[in-house]
Amino acid sequence: MLVGTFAAGARTAFATESLLNKKAPEITLTDLNGGNLDLASFRGKVVLLDFWATWCSPCQVEMPRFAQWQRQYGPQGFQVIGISMDDDPALARALYAKLKLNYPVAMGDEKLGHLYGGVLGLPLTYLIDRNGEVRARFQGEPDLKAIETRLKTLLSKP
Repeated sequence: MLVGTFAAGARTAFATESLLNKKAPEITLTDLNGGNLDLASFRGKVVLLDFWATWCSPCQVEMPRFAQWQRQYGPQGFQVIGISMDDDPALARALYAKLKLNYPVAMGDEKLGHLYGGVLGLPLTYLIDRNGEVRARFQGEPDLKAIETRLKTLLSKP
């Protein structure tokens, strides 16, 4: 489901004050393949939580890179989780297949968006550390080098 009004947002490397350095809100959803997706089950890993939509061009630019990072950094304790903010799961499934994503994707809704400070622009990406705390927030046109740099820093910490 779409949440609020979507518009191009400015990039920022830090989460809103309400989420920065706090436990990430819990997520328990069913992924597009029918599996259970529980954020708490990824404790001990660095998680990239990505809110996206099929109509979002910048989202489609970053998602293949996230799949590459999943392959590259997964063995070091990294996990990508995608949250589609589309109204129609069929659209999300089609893009998931087209891009050959290798990470779980679930459908988001307004309630989930509010938990994460309101999803007012896409893409919206959070980096969550191994302890489940939000450490960074990136919104709008992706700066993939900045995200990867922050990701590597989080992976280097036990």
